[in-house]
Amino acid sequence: MKTLFVSYRVTDLDRSLTFYTALGYGELGRVEIGDGARLVILSFPGEPAASLELVHRPDDGPVDVGSGFDHLAIQVDTLTTTLETLTEAGLEPEPLQYPGGPHGPRTSWLTDPDGYRIELVEWPSGHPDGITAADFA
Repeated sequence: MKTLFVSYRVTDLDRSLTFYTALGYGELGRVEIGDGARLVILSFPGEPAASLELVHRPDDGPVDVGSGFDHLAIQVDTLTTTLETLTEAGLEPEPLQYPGGPHGPRTSWLTDPDGYRIELVEWPSGHPDGITAADFA
């Protein structure tokens, strides 16, 4: 088994697409599911498959993220460049952080239009992509 993608319900599809496109996602396709509801499937350039689905159900009203969801983590190549690009696109990333100390990952946080939190992560040089069992050895 493997995780296919994360799916978020969004209040305003156009506003969310503007945000996620500025973040670097591209649209793979759309599915009309009736009564004005739609799914929009996204991925980053170079990803082999979808990694995010935006679900828009206008009849359900505004999204309430609540307290059950924490965040989505996204790996970036160079966090400083990413933060500059996002700021130029009108997004508001939080300041750079070093949660594992000066030799650990560099991170920044961003909040989407519905309140979903996104952690941007740049791994230290030589660290494999993602978190593995080796990180806990």
